[in-house]
Amino acid sequence: MITNPFGRGRELLSRAPEFRRRFRTWRGERPFWAGLFTFAAGLPILYWPYANLNLGGIPLALSTTSGAGSLVIGTLLPVLGVALCCRPHLRVFAGIATLLLAVISFPVANFGGLFLGLASGLIGGSLACAWLPPPADEPSTAPGDETAATTATAATTATATTAATATTAAAGEGRSGS
Repeated sequence: MITNPFGRGRELLSRAPEFRRRFRTWRGERPFWAGLFTFAAGLPILYWPYANLNLGGIPLALSTTSGAGSLVIGTLLPVLGVALCCRPHLRVFAGIATLLLAVISFPVANFGGLFLGLASGLIGGSLACAWLPPPADEPSTAPGDETAATTATAATTATATTAATATTAAAGEGRSGS
């Protein structure tokens, strides 16, 4: 009997939409793009001092005293990028650290990895500082439980009425005193 060698592939393809949905949900709960830009910022900063480039037979070496600084900054940025994806509550610390490391990489690490790491680090740090976690879902009422919804609506209306009354009273006092 001949077995289908592609049977496993079809099974994996049938689960792809579920994987994409779960990944989209996971990505929405954390500063994913900030982490990706921060991770990518460290790669050119880490690469350029140790690369041996040849331009038309002319060797181009960017390895100067910035080798140690590039190694430290180029290692810390990917670590901060992973931390942003794994620990979203550290977003402000990681964002500020990313911004500082990106700015420091300009004079220390060959113009911030020839401006690639600098630009990516500034974008990633800014996104990390600006990201807010998604709002918690409000507790929903059961379809048959209209009393809770009515009570909530009445409380909201009463609060709005009280605020409007206080505003009107304050406006009236302002006119009578002048």
